[in-house]
Amino acid sequence: MNASVGDRLHMHGNIVGQSDRIGEIVEVRGHDGGPPYVVRFEDGHTRLVFPGPDAVVEVPGQRSGTDR
Repeated sequence: MNASVGDRLHMHGNIVGQSDRIGEIVEVRGHDGGPPYVVRFEDGHTRLVFPGPDAVVEVPGQRSGTDR
């Protein structure tokens, strides 16, 4: 998984009833665009994220759900 600042991280809920979380990547701390990422979520919270297999990077202007 690779990302750039400004991309969106879409983490799908992995428990019944848990909603998806979507946030903007504001900092990439991994090598060559790899995780971890600092993500600002829609609720205003910012945190360091090591995305798992339930997450995809969405590039602005591309179709939703694509992974780079």
